[in-house]
Amino acid sequence: MNTKTLYVASPERYDNGMIYDRCGRSGVLLPKISLGFWHNFGGVDPFERSRAIVRHAFDHGITHLDLANNYGPPYGTAEETFGRLMQEDFAPYRDELFISTKAGYDMWPGPYGNWGSRKYLMASLDQSLRRMHLEYVDLFYSHRFDPSTPIEETLQAMVDIVRQGKALYLGISRWPLEATRRAIDYLAAHDAPLLIYQGRLNLLDREPEESGILRLCQEQGVGFISFSPLAQGLLTDRYLQGIPQDSRMANKPCLPPSRLTPELMQQLQAWNAEAQAEGRTLAQKALHWVLSRPEVTSVIIGASSTAQLDDNLGTLSRK
Repeated sequence: MNTKTLYVASPERYDNGMIYDRCGRSGVLLPKISLGFWHNFGGVDPFERSRAIVRHAFDHGITHLDLANNYGPPYGTAEETFGRLMQEDFAPYRDELFISTKAGYDMWPGPYGNWGSRKYLMASLDQSLRRMHLEYVDLFYSHRFDPSTPIEETLQAMVDIVRQGKALYLGISRWPLEATRRAIDYLAAHDAPLLIYQGRLNLLDREPEESGILRLCQEQGVGFISFSPLAQGLLTDRYLQGIPQDSRMANKPCLPPSRLTPELMQQLQAWNAEAQAEGRTLAQKALHWVLSRPEVTSVIIGASSTAQLDDNLGTLSRK
């Protein structure tokens, strides 16, 4: 692909097998596979590779792009990458895209750049909009629950963000069960209902199921989206023969080598054998397990290449 030429989206982008699912009891349809900017889209990553991945994703029906204020590294640069893509490639397609961002983790020094205060959430979103060259995001998340800030302050700030037109919908990520219940009630009472809950759900981490979050979301008409459905690459063929030199486990502290225990390696090998018998890759088996849950609206995948993206998209063509 000549990335220097003007980008024109594929006319078959909605005919390539993507499936769209209703998010809770809302009017929003999300693709079963969404693209996350947590890794591979920061200032340290090659822009043209990022561009190729996002173009390929959209050309295959991935309309939902998931970001956060401190994705990078450095912080903020994933949003800057998206902002450049928005200006150079995707401005004509803004109304076909569903863009989310978040605030809740550390973003800038001092007492106002972290957690869940009104000051932080509103300032952070203003910064995000500038970086992304957007007038609004489709979805704004509280990235984590803040036990030290009154829950009403966090939630009212989110309500006001919607009323100001800076976000169309609201979400929360990894909030505990009782706080989630309170968020659902508060936001509904203030005419800004909770659209979606983002949590880590995969074959190795079933906390949203065990805690009751999945059941609550289904009962209350709230969508659920899984981040890290491949456990940061563990649930792929990447580590079946050990730790590659160029892998995330070898180079990034978020996935320490100690995680790959002999017991886990044995389990991965067993799942891989099952996947092969089913005509799938291990990644496809892992994604299928999450997507087969009726409570799950979508999964957020990362990608470092278009080939990796294609392997994940292949999940949808295998029953």
